[in-house]
Amino acid sequence: MGTGLILAGLGLAAVGYGGRYMLRYRKNVEQVIKKVENLPQGAFSKYYRGGFDKNMNRREACLILGISPSASQAKVKQAHKRIMLLNHPDRGGSPFLAAKINEAKDYLENKKN
Repeated sequence: MGTGLILAGLGLAAVGYGGRYMLRYRKNVEQVIKKVENLPQGAFSKYYRGGFDKNMNRREACLILGISPSASQAKVKQAHKRIMLLNHPDRGGSPFLAAKINEAKDYLENKKN
């Protein structure tokens, strides 16, 4: 019973100190939030947000490899090699991502021929 009271007291103290901290530094937190909201929308749009499509398509294959849709065969192979070096399962990468990278390369190679 004594341990429960001690833990409850420590929990209340933590909540109190946290509330005091938030009240004291609320102005700084509001300024940071305003600065983040004022960032351009495209600042974080470098990466595609979303999952994989059910079937591979040209857009998704180009997004996976990080190339333009009009990229040459040499660019496709170069991008595939670069990404596979970083994501290969033998080097700690995900087997699923490696499969998607290979699928993207195969899709673009077959569509170009």
